[in-house]
Amino acid sequence: MLMYEELTRDINAAAIEVHRELGPGLLESTYEECLCHELSSHGLSFRRQEPLPVVYKQVRLDCGYRMDIVVEAKVLIELKSVAALLPLHEAQLMTYLKLSGFKVGLLMNFNVELLKNGIRRRVL
Repeated sequence: MLMYEELTRDINAAAIEVHRELGPGLLESTYEECLCHELSSHGLSFRRQEPLPVVYKQVRLDCGYRMDIVVEAKVLIELKSVAALLPLHEAQLMTYLKLSGFKVGLLMNFNVELLKNGIRRRVL
């Protein structure tokens, strides 16, 4: 059984609903706003644009990193609206997982015909 399998399935269902309604081609911020609305309607708690400090020599430093959405304090979501996901985007998600201590992350690219082709699930 996958870690947080049911939760990630619920998150994916909410994202697919947003994509069905809006389609590809909009700004990332639009998808974020609509996905948060959909998560809320599914009864899921979340935080948006959560600051992600870097701990350097035991000092927490604000380096400007922000996690797009954290659901149920368990799953980190990084949203994109790009022509194609690149290794850089996956590296960003993995870095955010390492810095945050979260174990499960979803990288979602809404700029695709079928959203299931734009979702990557990663576990640290």
